[in-house]
Amino acid sequence: MELDEAVRTFLSTKPDSGDPDAPLAARRRTIRTGTDALFATFGRPVGAAHSEHDVTVEVAGGAIRARVYRPSDRTGLPIHVFLHGGGFWLGSIDEHVNQATCRSRCTDAGCVVVAVDYRLAPEHRFPVPVDDCYAGLRWAVEHAAEIGGDPANVSIGGVSAGATLAAAVTLLARERRGPRLRLQLLEVPPLDLTLDGMRASGVGDGFGITVDEMALCRDLYLQSPGQARLALASPLHASDLTGLPPARIMTAQFDPLRGDGEQYADRLGNAGVPVSHSCQPGAVHGSLSLTGTWEPARTWQDDLLSSLREAHS
Repeated sequence: MELDEAVRTFLSTKPDSGDPDAPLAARRRTIRTGTDALFATFGRPVGAAHSEHDVTVEVAGGAIRARVYRPSDRTGLPIHVFLHGGGFWLGSIDEHVNQATCRSRCTDAGCVVVAVDYRLAPEHRFPVPVDDCYAGLRWAVEHAAEIGGDPANVSIGGVSAGATLAAAVTLLARERRGPRLRLQLLEVPPLDLTLDGMRASGVGDGFGITVDEMALCRDLYLQSPGQARLALASPLHASDLTGLPPARIMTAQFDPLRGDGEQYADRLGNAGVPVSHSCQPGAVHGSLSLTGTWEPARTWQDDLLSSLREAHS
């Protein structure tokens, strides 16, 4: 199957990861500018939610931000915790694509959305981002009444590295007997940071993400190579997946990370966890954001919203 013109145009426009010799702060600014420009070109804007405000979440060693999106002043609404992507060292809740994602889930799925601005590597290596995201989940549950949410009706979701973190948080919540979740929503998830599955995928380097780029992200994130086999770093390596919340896993045909999601779906199913997996034909790792120019990206979003509504009903 050939890539659609909209996807080919996206790949030819997508910025690279910046000058490797530049300071990280400068690289992040450059990439953020490129990411926002990319969404302005290919994405579909989403109007502001009924209310949006930032809160401070206390974490070990400091504090992080979270942004709360409310669809109305009603109370007792479902809560969805969102974790952005960016290879563990990039991204924020302020990026335009992430704001549009949260607004859509808030308004169209009727959820109070809590977007967690976890601390980034390499300044904050594994397991700090996992712990930050878990703290964000606990904050959402503990403050459910004041944000209009139901603490017994909570889901978590993430995109790319955010999906890795979401899967890790579900493992951590089970381990710590923390909040019970209705759904883990994992989009294009990297779930094996050894990258063995990525190397064996048969997908080449021309589809939006490469092994070398993912290796850079991993090496910035982990404290040592051996951590790539730890469950909270690479959920596919977890020895026991029983008792986890239902999962919706969405992968892309031309994504070298596709096998991670497929294998995780199989293992969850074998562990007795309700799981739904779909692979979007013709899609690449970043094409789910092409909601303004590519019909399948809009279908992807509609399917995702349906999964959220069903999980929270």
